[in-house]
Amino acid sequence: MALLTHVLACLFGMGSWVTICGLWVELPLIVPQVPEGWYLPSYLSVLIQVANVGPLFVTLMHRFRPGKLSEVSVVYFIVSFGFIASLLLGFFWKETLEVQGIERSVPLLLLTFFISVVDCTSSVTFLPFMMRLRPEYLTTYYVGEGLSGLVPAVVALIQGVGVMQCVNGTLYSNCNETMQLLGKNISEEPVDHLIPHYLPANFSAEAFFFFLAAMMLVCLVAFLLLNHLPSVTRERLNHRTSRNVSRASEEKNKRNLEQKPMMKSISLNGVKKSISSSTRFGSGTYSWAQVVYIFFILAWANALTNSVLPSIQSYSCLPYGNQAYHWSATMASVANPLACFIAMFYSQRSLVLMGLLTAFGSVFGVYIMGMAVLSPCPFLVDHVAGVVLIVVAWTCFVLTLSYVKVMVAVILRDEGHSALLWCGAVVQLGSMLGAVIMFPLVNIYSLFSSGDPCNTTC
Repeated sequence: MALLTHVLACLFGMGSWVTICGLWVELPLIVPQVPEGWYLPSYLSVLIQVANVGPLFVTLMHRFRPGKLSEVSVVYFIVSFGFIASLLLGFFWKETLEVQGIERSVPLLLLTFFISVVDCTSSVTFLPFMMRLRPEYLTTYYVGEGLSGLVPAVVALIQGVGVMQCVNGTLYSNCNETMQLLGKNISEEPVDHLIPHYLPANFSAEAFFFFLAAMMLVCLVAFLLLNHLPSVTRERLNHRTSRNVSRASEEKNKRNLEQKPMMKSISLNGVKKSISSSTRFGSGTYSWAQVVYIFFILAWANALTNSVLPSIQSYSCLPYGNQAYHWSATMASVANPLACFIAMFYSQRSLVLMGLLTAFGSVFGVYIMGMAVLSPCPFLVDHVAGVVLIVVAWTCFVLTLSYVKVMVAVILRDEGHSALLWCGAVVQLGSMLGAVIMFPLVNIYSLFSSGDPCNTTC
């Protein structure tokens, strides 16, 4: 029965970000068929950040109207809504409407906003729900959340998204006349040049969106079983009744889910001690400075992994070739659930270790950022060692910071429902701040230059 619960928690976690992750990996097939072209990713980035109105609404409701918002009902609604939106994407993603005389992919952008609201809101609803289960299932949930990025990437790999070959082409100095080459005599001398040729996909984007809808349906069924399967219900009840006196506050939490264990007063040897000077986290007592430190690490790790570095991944990898880009993306997707598996068997809550791991992962992030800034001529661009370094950097970066994120969630899980709610809010806040910083640097000021996957001239 425990194994079944682990499987259900994993499937439930997979529904958290599967639609947005799937949309991003499908962009190479979508972009050539929509009027926005390669401006579409920047539009999607804005829409995803605007979608944070979802978690903001839930957080404010829990803060100012505690107990009025049914957590289970919200999860049922957003997962069902995500299923419907993903299904509609499969039918209408290519449809366009004329806006002020210009063709726009209004259905695609609108449905993307809807699924973004679903995925962003999952951070402040899925995590608090996991408070109802045993602590070990939270790590399994994070494994599923990691797989929400890996599974769409694997399916896109099978689909053949972005598979490219460098073929011999001819580059002429007079670009206007190259369209009339057939049967014409051109005076300019041709120059041998490699051009990228993208191979057709094995199945359509519509089929991929239907797959995403099926994943959301699986998430919905898993959530339904976690709530109503007798074996899971009995285990949850046994877990509640077996808690010791130190967890008696959960009965109060059951009546009022919005208690703030990090802000309440604690009693020590009969003497009431104000929480303004210290806060109890798990088995230890931490000062408010340490509480801020924990949330700062959480926001920093999510800003780097969810928005800052992904926004410049192509700039850091493509100068080394298309294979380097795909290997970096694939290994980063594998590293996330791998970190969660490691956390299942080696759970270390040391704040010092978390700080060291955060710094260690950030060093790899600095290397990745440096290579993006140097694009299209980064370090060791013409050597195999350069490819190996960028792939290793992306893998270690995601692996270490993903482990840190899981450990922070495990610590906050011991503090109850409210702590996990704020955990999800800080995750979204960090991601949003990272995106707000990177968007103008990439899309407005153009501080990064793209590399040619077939030709690098340095």
